[in-house]
Amino acid sequence: MAMSIDGTCEPRFKKVRDVFAASFDKGQEVGASVAIVLDGRPMVELWGGFADKARTRKWTRDTLANIYSTTKGLAAMCAHRLVDQGKLDLDAPVAKYWPGFAQKGKEKIPVRFLLSHRAGLPAIRKPLPPEALYDWDTMCKAIAEQEPWWVPGTRHGYHAITYGWLVGEVVRRVSGKTLGAYFRDEIVTPLGLDAFIGMDAKHDARTAEMIPAPPPPPGAPNPFAEMMGDPESITAKAIMNPGAVLDPGVVNSRAWRAMELPSANGHATARSLARAYAALARGGEIDGYRVLTPASIERCYTEQSYGPDEVLKISTRIGLGFMLTSREAPLGPNPHTFGHPGAGGSIGFADPDAKVGFGYVMNQMGPDPILDPRAAALLNAFYSEL
Repeated sequence: MAMSIDGTCEPRFKKVRDVFAASFDKGQEVGASVAIVLDGRPMVELWGGFADKARTRKWTRDTLANIYSTTKGLAAMCAHRLVDQGKLDLDAPVAKYWPGFAQKGKEKIPVRFLLSHRAGLPAIRKPLPPEALYDWDTMCKAIAEQEPWWVPGTRHGYHAITYGWLVGEVVRRVSGKTLGAYFRDEIVTPLGLDAFIGMDAKHDARTAEMIPAPPPPPGAPNPFAEMMGDPESITAKAIMNPGAVLDPGVVNSRAWRAMELPSANGHATARSLARAYAALARGGEIDGYRVLTPASIERCYTEQSYGPDEVLKISTRIGLGFMLTSREAPLGPNPHTFGHPGAGGSIGFADPDAKVGFGYVMNQMGPDPILDPRAAALLNAFYSEL
């Protein structure tokens, strides 16, 4: 029996609805939603399936999902907004705002290296107990004491989890608010978003249960297992020290949802991702509220790093806090598209050339490290009719 798909879709983008429905019919989805805004106007908002593995809770318009690294783009919006407000200088040393950071050869690392994954701090070498993941001060102290894994600025490597503490601590020291609170006050509330970095328990009942990616069939490539093969490697330590952030027992817990980890524990609807990025796709403003200046938007999509990634062991193309469209992971046909994907498949992006804001969230995780085939099929279907 075909899965019923709810929501709205402009007739010209019917192909998006067909592709979305097909992903359920093929068993690729348990629950998911997709939203697309064109020049400030919602074109697509669809949802379907179930919010839990047992398939007892229907996915609704207001179902929230953990978006893993898609959170990084939301955190980057906060940093760029502080630049626009004259409070943060991307070329200043991190130590100007965070004096304790100035040790182990990190005295001169500029703020921009935190956003562009060039700081050489993707992992903590010393083993930390799993509970350290939930202790902001412990993690910031560990990062401050960590010697860079490479000479800062000479290479790039994905700061999968540490990005949250690095960018978050700078935002906290500059704004006087935690990044989650700054995001709420400066972006979520003015835009009417349904998105959180640090979420109250009252939202748990409408939050999807994340379901781990199934193991690939025998003989098929398993990029994640290959990346994690050596527990002492930079890749394994970047993702597993402290705590296994991809463990469903972690990501579906109250402790995970409550804390603020601006690299990995955002919760949002697809509608909210699309609306946030829709503002950035229109020069930084939507419905009379300016999120970022046009100059900031240009900074967002200006390439900082492209090529072999020291952590992910694949090619990545990175701007200031955002992943950029690339040959390896094209986000549509246009050259300035920027956003961020998350482990398992979620993604939000802005296309300033076509003025498109896109959001996709789901609970059945997939194995692809950058662009999930389900999201790729949806965005390709949209652009084919644009």
